[in-house]
Amino acid sequence: MDIKNNILETIGNTPLIRLNSITKALPCPVLAKVEYFNPGNSIKDRMALKMVEVAEKEGKLKPGGTIIECTSGNTGMGLALAAVVKGYKCIFTTTDKQSKEKLNILRAVGAEVIVCPTDVEPDDPRSYYSVARKLAAETPNSFHCNQYDNFANRQAHFETTGPEIWEQTDGKVTHLIVATGTGGTITGTAQYLKKMNPEIQVWAIDPYGSLLAHYFETGEVDMSQVHPYISEGIGEDFVPKNYDMSVVDRFEKVTDKEGAIMARRIALEEGIFAGYSAGTALQGLMQLSTLLNKDSLPVVIFHDHGSRYVGKIYNDTWMKEKGFL
Repeated sequence: MDIKNNILETIGNTPLIRLNSITKALPCPVLAKVEYFNPGNSIKDRMALKMVEVAEKEGKLKPGGTIIECTSGNTGMGLALAAVVKGYKCIFTTTDKQSKEKLNILRAVGAEVIVCPTDVEPDDPRSYYSVARKLAAETPNSFHCNQYDNFANRQAHFETTGPEIWEQTDGKVTHLIVATGTGGTITGTAQYLKKMNPEIQVWAIDPYGSLLAHYFETGEVDMSQVHPYISEGIGEDFVPKNYDMSVVDRFEKVTDKEGAIMARRIALEEGIFAGYSAGTALQGLMQLSTLLNKDSLPVVIFHDHGSRYVGKIYNDTWMKEKGFL
C-alpha cells in the first residue's frame, strides 16, 4: 500500500510543466516548476520542514516548544503544518501589506499572527523582524527560525529542488529563473545545478523597491533604492545571509504592475493558478528572452498558489484601484 504517514511526507516532487501560450514566440520551451502542489501550496514547505528538522537535531527546538518566525505568509504555512504534526505552537509576525487570505490561512492552522507595519526600517522595534526577535527572547522554550540567515533554508533546496529539476530535465536545464526574497531558493537550487553543470545560467528577478539587484551589481547596500512596493514575498530591504551571489549570473527588475498582469495571464492562458511572484518571475524571463536560443531550456519557479491573492491581483476592483487595469 502507498500510504503517507502524515502530511509532511507529501512535500516535494512537484511537477515541471511546459508553458504553451505566453512563451510560444520564444525560440525554446519554457518550463515552470509549479510549487503550489506542495501541501501548504508553496515552495516554502520545503525549507520550513528542513529548518524544524535541523533545529530538533541541534536541540534548539524541544518538545512542546514554540516556533517563532517573521513571514510574509508562505513560510509560516509550512512551519504551521510541521507544528501541527509534531506538536509545537506557532507565533508569526507579518506585515500589513500581506493579503488577508494569508493571515486567515495561518490562523486556520493554529498560528498566532501579529501584524506589523511594512514601511519601517528593518531594525526599527516595530518591524516584523524586530518583533519576532523580541518575542523569541521573551518566550520560554521557543525557537526563532530566522529564515533569512538560517542556512537550513538553502540546504533544503540544495537537497530537493535542485535535484528534482536536474532529474526532471534529464540534466538539460540551461537557465534557472527565480523571483528572490530570502535567498534560500535561488542559492540552494543554483548551488546544486551549478555543481552538476557550471554553465547553467541563474537569473534572479527583483521587484522595484528592493535593494538586492543594486547590491548584486555594486556590492553596496544602498537604502535609497528601498521604497514601498506591492509585490509580496520577494525583494528585501537588507541582504540575508542565505545569499551566495557568486552562483547568480544576473538580476532583472520587474514592476509591481507587470508582475500582477503576468500572474493573471498565467491563469488565463496556461490554466496555472499561481501567485504574484510567479508573474514576476515569468515577466523577468520575458524581459530577458533575447538571451535565449533554440538550445535553451529555462526553468521558472512558480512559488505559490493564486488563492493567496484572490483579494488582490485576482480582484478587478483592487487591480483598478492600483492602476494595473
